[in-house]
Amino acid sequence: MTFDQPSDRPSDSPAGNRSETDPTTRRRALALAGAVGAAGLAGCTALDVVTGDPAEFASGTATVADATLSESGYQLNEVTENTQTREFDVAGSTREVRVTSRIAEYDKAVELLGERYQAAVFAVLATPRVEVLGQAFNPVGELDDEERAQLIVDRYEGVSSLERGSEYTTDVLSTEASVVVYSGEGEIEGTGVSVELEFHVAEAVEAGSDYVVPLAAYPASFGDGENVRRMLNGIEHEPASEDD
Repeated sequence: MTFDQPSDRPSDSPAGNRSETDPTTRRRALALAGAVGAAGLAGCTALDVVTGDPAEFASGTATVADATLSESGYQLNEVTENTQTREFDVAGSTREVRVTSRIAEYDKAVELLGERYQAAVFAVLATPRVEVLGQAFNPVGELDDEERAQLIVDRYEGVSSLERGSEYTTDVLSTEASVVVYSGEGEIEGTGVSVELEFHVAEAVEAGSDYVVPLAAYPASFGDGENVRRMLNGIEHEPASEDD
């Protein structure tokens, strides 16, 4: 992932706590959704796969409550969706399964080197739990800590190392979730300067028929850990509608 160029965005969020979305931010969000989709697949049963019709599964949406955004200073960039298709061999025939995940991405301006960058990022992924005749499609719930860390680390340029640090538990959707803090060096785009980054990587939490995975990253000197915890506690989940 690359940071945005210096931001002119005011610190106070507009109505609805939604920030404007630029092409770079859109690419970041899609990259994370695509990375998760490619990572795998995971718990409802696709019975219609047996009939030969494509089986389609869509996640609900996990977002952060507006009140929490006001307290933490983060703003919503965009909620995007990503659809991955996988073929399975069933009784000698090939069947298609389509899985749609959704990701809400938030950011906050950070002052570094006398400039303001949208350098603090918080993302919440919702992906459906799907299992087709014993074959897992989207087993994000089974990714280990380091594999989940890579989902957000890969969005930065020049991360040279990744060290596992502290660990804590906090409430995510009424579940005590484990969160691992990693650190690593990364370069801010356009400055040529490397900074120490902190990554908060939460375990996947079950929410209805979905897995929800929260991820956060910010310059270590910014020290935004308490706000990340607030964001984790403020996550809400809306199940997919019958039309999805």
